Amino acid sequence: MSKVELFRSLHRRRLPGDPLVLPGPWDAVSARVFVDAGFPALATPSAGVAASLGYEDGATPVDEMFAAVARIVRAVDVPVSADVEGGYGLAPKELVERLLEAGAVGCNLEDSDGDVLKDPRRHADWLAEVRSAAADRLFVNARVDTFVYGDGDPERAIERAALYVAAGADCVYPISAPAEVLPLLRSGVQGPVNVFGRLDGKGPSPTELGELGATRVTFGAGLQEWAALALGGMAGQLKR
Repeated sequence: MSKVELFRSLHRRRLPGDPLVLPGPWDAVSARVFVDAGFPALATPSAGVAASLGYEDGATPVDEMFAAVARIVRAVDVPVSADVEGGYGLAPKELVERLLEAGAVGCNLEDSDGDVLKDPRRHADWLAEVRSAAADRLFVNARVDTFVYGDGDPERAIERAALYVAAGADCVYPISAPAEVLPLLRSGVQGPVNVFGRLDGKGPSPTELGELGATRVTFGAGLQEWAALALGGMAGQLKR
């Protein structure tokens, strides 16, 4: 079984309360730590990678982002999906080629530009081109930004998700959707649903998110930020 086939299979037949948990490595060392902890696959966060390279979120040069993804992929033997933001203005064929060259088995693609939602039908057409270029070689996770840059209406999120699934997305990601609307989203979306997991203890646990309808859980840059806080605490001890 190829890595992309394995990655796709990990999303199937998930039981309630047992979502696929995908930690987000920002470099080779963090990737190895997560694999050693037993996680079967990883999903890089663009913001975490940006921070590790000294950039603000959204400001990483395209070549540096793909180079970072390639280093992470080389460091581990499990499938790695890559957050490539809005695709960096690359044509679908080139975007797919660069992801495959980096060794990624999938990608996360946003439906906003800056803080403005893209036209959902045009974005769906673009996703369809990505799917056509990738065929079955990449797992496409289509982010739905209704809850961060739109009006937060679950029905609008479901409408966008339906367009993206019809365009060939393997999974949809209504990022920052409130926990109370997850059952509605789950019932209205065909296929896997990616949910953002919080690490500050103020939101449901991954198990609870699974019970609410999450197929898989990712954490954005949360783990990188958590690690930076821990390192800050250790650095403070060096002065004593």
